[in-house]
Amino acid sequence: MTTADYQIRQLLQELSPPDSGKQSLVVSDDAHAKVVLFAFAAGAGLVRHVAPLPAIIQIIQGQAELMVGEESVTGQPGTWIRMAAQTPHQIHATTPVIMLLTLLKAAGH
Repeated sequence: MTTADYQIRQLLQELSPPDSGKQSLVVSDDAHAKVVLFAFAAGAGLVRHVAPLPAIIQIIQGQAELMVGEESVTGQPGTWIRMAAQTPHQIHATTPVIMLLTLLKAAGH
């Protein structure tokens, strides 16, 4: 195997929560998935929206209030959420947050 066959990343070293607003970094983007690391300042977030693809949210650090569909969820390290495409969701960081978003692409697209 070569390093082109895999990646090893230390996500908490890649991006830190900003003093205000949010930042993002594309960790990986291939035919199968797009993986984006987000960092949110306390009080920042994303307004209610939908993703065009199935998605997985993983909270890595911090705490946030999330709405997924009509369900309210307190996100903390270890929270894992899988959503079908077009599922409405939003996030509001109550502390500085690091979150990993994985968009699942259909094979061959």
